[in-house]
Amino acid sequence: RWLKHLVVGRRITQVRVIRAKYDAAQTTPDNRRHWANADLLSADAAANAEVRRTLRSRSRYEVANNCYAQGIVLTLANDVIGTGPRLQMLADAAETNRGIEREFARWAKAVRLAEKLRTMRKARATDGEAFALLFNNEHLQHPVTLDLRLVEADQVATPGFTPGKTGQANAVDGIVFDEFGNVVEYHVLKAHPGAGAAALGTDYDEVPADSMIHWFRADRPGQSRGVPEMTPSLPLFAQLRQYRQAVLDAARTAANIALFMKTTMPASGEAAEVEPMVTMDLEPNMAVFTPEGWEPSQVKAEQPTASFKEVCEGYIAEAGRPFSMPKNVALCDSSQYNYASGRLDHQTYFKSIRVEQAEIEDVILDRILAAWLAEAGKVFDLGEQDDPPHQWFWDGREHVDPAKEATAAEKLLKAGLLTEAEYQAKRGVDWEEHQAQRQREAEGRTERGLPQPWESAATTTAVADPDKDEED
Repeated sequence: RWLKHLVVGRRITQVRVIRAKYDAAQTTPDNRRHWANADLLSADAAANAEVRRTLRSRSRYEVANNCYAQGIVLTLANDVIGTGPRLQMLADAAETNRGIEREFARWAKAVRLAEKLRTMRKARATDGEAFALLFNNEHLQHPVTLDLRLVEADQVATPGFTPGKTGQANAVDGIVFDEFGNVVEYHVLKAHPGAGAAALGTDYDEVPADSMIHWFRADRPGQSRGVPEMTPSLPLFAQLRQYRQAVLDAARTAANIALFMKTTMPASGEAAEVEPMVTMDLEPNMAVFTPEGWEPSQVKAEQPTASFKEVCEGYIAEAGRPFSMPKNVALCDSSQYNYASGRLDHQTYFKSIRVEQAEIEDVILDRILAAWLAEAGKVFDLGEQDDPPHQWFWDGREHVDPAKEATAAEKLLKAGLLTEAEYQAKRGVDWEEHQAQRQREAEGRTERGLPQPWESAATTTAVADPDKDEED
C-alpha cells in the first residue's frame, strides 16, 4: 500500500491505492531455494536435446532396476493396448468390409502390430516419445508388404544442430517444419548414438513426414519433442531406494551387534575398568558374567514414525499418479480395498485409458490404415477406399460382478438407452460378428436337435426367495 497525492482545486487529497499480491509470486528467504530452478524458457528450449537425453537415460535405468517402476510401465502398456486394436469397416459394401477386416487382421498379426504398439507405449513412458517408420518389407509373410520399424528417440536427431542458427530457424533437433508449423521431414541417424564405434558417424536419412509416425504428449503449446512421462516420479523412486537401503542398514547394524555393555554406576561411582569399544566373542548357550557395574543389552533396529510398508505404499501411489494409475494397480495389491472403493479409483484410470486409445486411433492407427489401404489396393480389388468410414475396437474391461453388469445392460437395452453396438463395443466385440456367430450357432443347434441357450435358461432359471435379503 502507498499514499498518492492528488490536487483537486486548492485541496490536496490523499488517495490510498491497494495493490493485491499473490503469495506464490513472492520470493522470500524461506522459498528462495525451492523456486531456484523455475524459468521462463520455451517448451523446446526447456526440453532441449541434452535435457531429454539425461531424462531418458535415468528413466530407462530406473525401469530396468526398479521392480515397481517396471511394473507400472508394463501394466500401463498392457492396459492401454491389450491384445491389440481390431478394425471394423462401416462402408455400404458388407462383403468388401469383411474382406478388408479379415486381411488387415492377418497383416496385423504378420507385422506383430499389437506388440509394437505396446513397445511404443512403454517408450512414451520412459523416453517421452515413440517413432515408427512406415516402409515396405519384401520378406513379410503377407501380400501387403507394408511394415513398421520402431525408431528410438535417440536416433531422431540432427548432428550439429544449433537452435536459431540460419537455415535451422524452422527446425527442432531431428524435426524440420515449414512456415506454417507442419512437419516436413525427420532426421534419422543411420546408427544409434549408443551403438559403439558405429555411432561415431554423423550420417542421417531425411525421412518424409508421411513415412514417420511421431507419438508424444505435448504438455505445453509449441512443444515439438516429448519428455519422459515418468519424469516427476524419478526423484520418488530414488528416495524410495535410499529409504529402503537405510532401513536395511539399520537392521543389519542391529543384527551384527550381539550386545553392548552399559554401566549402571552413577557418574561419581566406580565401576570395573573396561576398554572402550572392546568386543567379546559369544558362544551359543553360554553364560556371560559382566564386569562389576556393567549391564549387557541388545541394539534395536528402530524404524521411523511411519512403517516401511506405509512409506513404500505412499511413494508408489505418488509415483503412479502421472499415469492416472490408482494405488492398488501400481502396487498390484488390492488387499486393503473393498469393491466400491476399487471401482471408484479405477474410473479415473479407465477414463485416461480411453483418452489415450482415442489418441492412438488418430495419430497411429488411422495413419497405418490409410497407408495399408493404398498398398492393399494394388493387391486386392477393394474398389474406391478414400478415407472409408471405420472404427476401432479395444479389449473390454472385465466386470467384477458379471451378473450385475448383465442385469443392468438388459434393463438399458429394454429401455432403449443402450444399443447392442454400444454394449458390444464396451466388451471389445464387433456386434455384427457377434450376431452372425449367434445365428450360425442357432442354425447348428437346430440341425442337431439341440435346445437353444435362451430356451434352456428359461426352464432352468431358479426362483429367487423374496424373504432372503440380497447381498451387495
